[in-house]
Amino acid sequence: MKQDKVKYNFKAFVQAIKEARKAKGISRNQLADRLNITPRYIASIENSRQHPSLQIFYELVTFLDVSVDQFFFPNEETDNSTGRRQFDSLLADMNTKPL
Repeated sequence: MKQDKVKYNFKAFVQAIKEARKAKGISRNQLADRLNITPRYIASIENSRQHPSLQIFYELVTFLDVSVDQFFFPNEETDNSTGRRQFDSLLADMNTKPL
C-alpha cells in the first residue's frame, strides 16, 4: 500500500538562498562557478522550479551561511538563524579588514 507523502515546500529556503547570495554581492554566474554547476540551475532553484540535489543543497547552505534549522524546525527558536549567521559573518569580515 502506497503512503501519501507530504512534499516539502522549498519556497522559504530558496528565498533565503537568493537573499544570502545578494547580500554577499555574488551573481548567479559567480555562485554557479563556485559550485561547478550552471547559472541556469541556480536560477531554476531560486525561482522554485527545481529542488536542489542534496549535495548542492549542502554546498549552498555552507557557502552562503544559511541555517537550515529555521526551515526544518520552524517552531523552535535557534541562535543560528540565517540572519544571525550572516550578521556574525559580516562582523567577522569587518574585524579582519584593515581600517
